[in-house]
Amino acid sequence: MTTVLTPASPLTAADRCDRCGAQAYLRVVLASGGELLFCAHHGRKFEPELKKISVEIQDETGRLGTTPSTASDNER
Repeated sequence: MTTVLTPASPLTAADRCDRCGAQAYLRVVLASGGELLFCAHHGRKFEPELKKISVEIQDETGRLGTTPSTASDNER
């Protein structure tokens, strides 16, 4: 049997860390099925173990260093 992963949708502010309830920035797709969501802190803390049991890790922690864009004068 071949497993085909569908592209995961982007994480939103409604997605919460399964460990502490903070905003999730990592989605871990488990080899056994299902998924776990983690904030950046818990994603880093559990990373070695998560890599052993996952088939995919969607990491959006790069968004933490960005600020929302604002329209420039030319776009208004």
